[in-house]
Formats: sequence, C-alpha cells, structure tokens
Amino acid sequence: MQLTVWTYEGPPHVGAMRVATAMRGLHYVLHAPQGDTYADLLFTMIERRDVRPPVTYTTFAARDLGGDTAELFKQAAKNAYERFQPQAMIVGASCTGSLIQDDPGGLARALELPIPVVAVDLPAYQRKENWGAAETFYQLVRALAGPMAPPPGTKRVRAEGARPLCNLLGATALGFRHRDDVTEISGLLGRLGIDVNVIAPMGATPAELAKLGEADFNVVLYPEIAGLAASWLQRSFGQPFTKVIPIGVSATREFIAELAELSGIDASAVLANETSRLPWYSRSVDSTYLTGKRVFIFGDATHAVAAARIASSELGFKVVGLGTYAREFAREIRDAAGLYDVEPLITDDYLEVEAKVAELQPELVLGTQMERHIAKRLGIPCAVISAPVHVQDFPARYAPQMGLEGANVIFDTWVHPLMMGLEEHLLAMFKDDFEFRDGALPSHLGGTLAAPVVEAPVAPVAEPPGVAVWAADAEKELHKIPFFVRGKARRNTERFANENDVTTITIETLYDAKAHFAR
Repeated sequence: MQLTVWTYEGPPHVGAMRVATAMRGLHYVLHAPQGDTYADLLFTMIERRDVRPPVTYTTFAARDLGGDTAELFKQAAKNAYERFQPQAMIVGASCTGSLIQDDPGGLARALELPIPVVAVDLPAYQRKENWGAAETFYQLVRALAGPMAPPPGTKRVRAEGARPLCNLLGATALGFRHRDDVTEISGLLGRLGIDVNVIAPMGATPAELAKLGEADFNVVLYPEIAGLAASWLQRSFGQPFTKVIPIGVSATREFIAELAELSGIDASAVLANETSRLPWYSRSVDSTYLTGKRVFIFGDATHAVAAARIASSELGFKVVGLGTYAREFAREIRDAAGLYDVEPLITDDYLEVEAKVAELQPELVLGTQMERHIAKRLGIPCAVISAPVHVQDFPARYAPQMGLEGANVIFDTWVHPLMMGLEEHLLAMFKDDFEFRDGALPSHLGGTLAAPVVEAPVAPVAEPPGVAVWAADAEKELHKIPFFVRGKARRNTERFANENDVTTITIETLYDAKAHFAR
C-alpha cells in the first residue's frame, strides 16, 4: 500500500458506504476508530446529500484497545437495529478496525437479530473503493436473492404477451452522474417497450433485491460495480446481461441493438427517432477546428474506454494517451490502447499521470478531478469524465453521460474548453490591434479610443548557468503561439539553444528551432 497526499480511490469500506447510502432500508455497522467518520463528508459535502449516510461507527479510541472492543461492536450493532429498524444490515471493519480482528460478522450473528445481516470482509490493504462497492453489492445480492434461485438447469420462460423485464444495475451514491444516467436509460428502456423490475443499488430496498431474479435480463451500467453481481445472477437465474456501455452516439445505438436482441423486440422505430446534435456538429465546417486535436484520457476503465472511442470516432480527435487507476480492468484498457497505437498507463499514482501529461503535451485532457488539477497547472484545457470528482461535478441540472442526451452533454463539456481556448488565443493574438487592445472601447459603438494601457516592464528572471536566456522580443513572439502548445515550443527552443551553445534566445533562434523540430 502506497501512502500519498491524493488518491484516486478510497479504502474498500468507502465503496461499501456508497452501496449502503444508495439503498433504502439498509444500515451499515462499521467497526472503526475515531476519525474514520470523515467519510460522511464525501456524501454530505461533495454529493450534497441532505441526510448523512446510514452508517453506525463503533468509533473506538486508543483507551478501548486494552478492553473488550468486541463487546463495543455488539452494542453498536444492537443500538443501530433498535434505533433505525432497517430491513437488513451489513457489518464490517475499516482499515484500522480490521487490524483488531474482532470478526464483525460472527459478532453480529451472535446477536440473532430478526433481519438479514450480511458480513462484508474487505481486505483494506490489498483492495480499494470500487472493488469494495462491487464486493458489497455482490454479497447483498447473493444473500438476499439467493434463496429465490430456481433449481439448476431451469429454463426461463416469459409469459405470453408480457413485456420484457430487466434490472438496471450498478448506480451508487457518489458515482459520476449515476443519478442522471439512470433517468436517461430508464426513459430509453420505456421507449423500447422494456419494463424495469429493480434499479439497484441506487434506490433499492433489501426486499427489492430479493426480487432481482424475476427479470428476464440485466442491464449493467457500470461493470466496476455490478459486473460481479451480474455474473452471479446469470449463473444462478439464467439472466443474460448487457456488455455495451451506452456512452456516446455509436455505443448507444449498439446498446439499443443489444437490448433488442436480449428482449426480442423490434427497435428500428426507436433507432430512427433517437437523435443527437453531436454527429451533426462533427460533420459541420466548424468542427474542422477540432479535427486532429491531441487528447489524453485517464479515469475509471468504463468511462476512459468510452471517452477514447468518442474522441477518436465521433469527434475526430487523436488519442495520444489512455490509462486507468483501476488495476482490475487493466486488460480492457490495454485492449483499447492497442486500437489507438498508444502505450496504456495503468497506475494509481497521480505523479506518474502528471509526468505523462507533461511529456505528451496534449491539447485536451479528459480525466478525473486529479487531472483537472494537473491540467490547470500545465495550462492545458480539461474536462472531467470520471470519478473521483468534486462538488462541481454533481450539478443540480440534468446532465447524464449515457444515452443520446448524454452524448450532447459530453459534446458541450469537451468542446467548450477548446473553443474558449481558441477565443483566448485570438484575444492574445490581436491584443495590440487598435480595436482589441486593453482599454479600447467597442468600435461598433462609435466611441473614441480610451487611454492607452501602459504595460509594466517584465523583470528579467535569473537563469542558472548554462541555460539560455530569452530576449524580450523573443518572449513576446513566443506568446503569439497558442497557449496549449506554448510550453512545448518553449522547451524545444531552449533545448535547441542549449545544444547549439546559444546563450540568448532571439526571434531568429525561435524560428530556427521551429524549423529544426519540424523536419
């Protein structure tokens, strides 16, 4: 386990909290020390929930370690049941709590509570948040739906004239646009004539999880969360599940075709009527500004692979980097990276990601909240496509990522940083023009020019010995280069100057370097 200032995923008990917080009628008793209650803030401050997560912490202190911490857990579990009266409970330990080895599952069973109690054993020092969420959801589905499983070999038969029925799996609390994705895909299923049996974990109760086996098939929105449970449901109930993730126009259309095959319906009318503005813009003259833009993509595997496909095939970008922090999905990222002839980046160290972005010098970064900070520091436009995210990525408005409306949202989110960057560059280019310089009044208003703005002289920066110094006119010329490639132009020019023993970089040096590296 690597200690770091920032991390892409929390410990696995945070994943369990995401499942518990998403559901109704479920309570989580967590054997944890004082201080681990910080996790509540992820939901109340970042996701802006109006209630705290349904979690009871034992909050043992150092002085308790010499006493009976097992009794402390049993009392906390008993109090939680009496106070909240949940339909079911999950019990487990946080990172520090697991070191005590009190066996929360065994202690909870000894209480003989009149509700299902599911123990989630999460190896805190080997696994992380998404795995914890997937394991918790799997254990809940297995414990609650398992008793309803038919005998092995039972063939599923839909009643004559009945509409197809599916489960919608994977959405949790603290997920990136999960709430809106569920709304978007539920609407799409309704237009196709497919009914939704259970949406889980988000909004489901333990009693509803017990009914998962009644559906004809499962729709897996986020494999990181629901893949394990969907595989078990397929083995136990004979329910197939979707493999296509409907992020982007082409993927959504493939998803509709997959749904039609699984449910035996005719989706041609829906395919004919489902439209998005993204393909229209991609064929327009204005889109030529976007063609060939170099993009670096990093996030969870589901969103990163989908983003690479959209960037390459729907917007005409060039994918120059692709990676994920989810090591469990390294194979999927490697397969996708092979399609774009790039080296996959599998790491949970944000410093490695920053070094790769600095090396590749892309014109757009698509990533997480971490990449937003990295791109800002490097002066590169960025759009967030994946968790971990911050409060601004839980908008009050409707902003899905999935479906054709999601494709519109993605288009706006990705293209605006580039277009605003172009506007910034044009303003910088024409700042010396009499109409555009600072202090000039708008020419269409017929006003006179305002007083000229006198720019403060730039103080020379002391450079270490052996490093070429930029002349003032060369520095000014450098700023005419678009900001998203200016850093690379500066580095190339300084490298050229040092290799050719040039001590002062002039305008001629700048263009000589440009010609040299353009060969």
